[in-house]
Amino acid sequence: MSSKPKVLVLGGNFAGLGTAQKIRQFAGDSVDITVVDRKNYLLFIPNIPADVFENSDPASSQRMDLIPVLAKDHIQFVQGDVTGIDVDNRSVHFTPSERPGGAPGKLDYDYLVIALGNRLAFEKIEGFAEYGDSVSDLYLGNRLREKLWNGGYQGGPIAIGSARFHQGDGAEGLEPYPGGSIPNAVAACEGPPVEVMLSAATYLKKTGQGGPEKITVFTPGELIAEDAGEQVVGQLLDIASGMGFNYVNNAEDIRRITAEGVELANGQTIEAELKIIFPDWVAHDFMRDLPITDSEGFVVTDLLMKNPKYPEIFAAGDAAAVTVPKLGAIGHQECEIVGRQIALAVGRMSEKAANTPLQPVVNCIGDMGDNQAFYIRSNSWYGGSEQVLKMGHIPFLLKMQYKNLFFRTQGKVPDWGLDFSKLMAEKLSA
Repeated sequence: MSSKPKVLVLGGNFAGLGTAQKIRQFAGDSVDITVVDRKNYLLFIPNIPADVFENSDPASSQRMDLIPVLAKDHIQFVQGDVTGIDVDNRSVHFTPSERPGGAPGKLDYDYLVIALGNRLAFEKIEGFAEYGDSVSDLYLGNRLREKLWNGGYQGGPIAIGSARFHQGDGAEGLEPYPGGSIPNAVAACEGPPVEVMLSAATYLKKTGQGGPEKITVFTPGELIAEDAGEQVVGQLLDIASGMGFNYVNNAEDIRRITAEGVELANGQTIEAELKIIFPDWVAHDFMRDLPITDSEGFVVTDLLMKNPKYPEIFAAGDAAAVTVPKLGAIGHQECEIVGRQIALAVGRMSEKAANTPLQPVVNCIGDMGDNQAFYIRSNSWYGGSEQVLKMGHIPFLLKMQYKNLFFRTQGKVPDWGLDFSKLMAEKLSA
């Protein structure tokens, strides 16, 4: 058996794959790496809405096979559902998920990276199963696509919005920028509702069923997509209002969904035939009450993505308490940090090179339909000074081409890719 340190990465989507690849890049052949995920493919979630509103099956274009991608970096893969973590004995319990009825298994580790993402709590929303829709996975995306394009939707009003997010206390006291903090969020991520709102308006126009006046977007908070910064959100709201969209803030939460609309916790009801909902994002049940997790089951880390009590345990992506909002661009930043930290731990990198802490930046490109998109880059929510909003065809091209580049490079988008996107979006967009 190999005497190399064992690195176990839980999760194989953006944060899990990205972290495993960064560990291999920085730590080289000094470690053995194993990735565990319940599915054997990466799901490219951000582009599902574009397929839905263009009547294209996302199942045929938004998946990437993990096993050959990992094999190129000599990374082992185990297809299984993680069921428990024993942090004192450095082991992870799982059930193989390739076929039903697998015998429970156990994997030991020297270093553990938790990148399992979250669980979407649709079951907490009364009436969602009967009357709600979403674009959060292939099944729900195709169910909505069927309604939009095959006669299920009759042209009535549309409500789009988020349930309340319940954030834990695991990031309290962290200061990513001088004088800043990791703020408390009331919605997990509101780029998608804004994206779907704009795409739905384009769909209505293209199909001759109306326009933005039929759409109400709602948020549990004072301001939708508050992580983008007040200046950017103010610009977006001015544009949306001028186009005719309806906007409800301070909804507090979704009380229930009915055939007639969405009943909000603040007492308001939004009449709607179509209800496109983004739920609470919660931690996996087995993560709760562990000594490494916070009051809501998210993994507590410092800004080097390391747990303070168990320094051999790291987190990246949505499973980390510090990831607020639950946004892929922040997860990407965290993958790099974890890769460098493990390389430092095994003697393959200096402290100077490895110890650059997380400074979250919101990077978001949202499809608006009709070959248009919005681009947002902001760090003001965390104490930084940047807020940028651009809209037009170039951000749309960047969104579509990023996915193509991601698949072509099998997740290893070159560092210049983000810099090039920033240049194109911010210098050449209208």
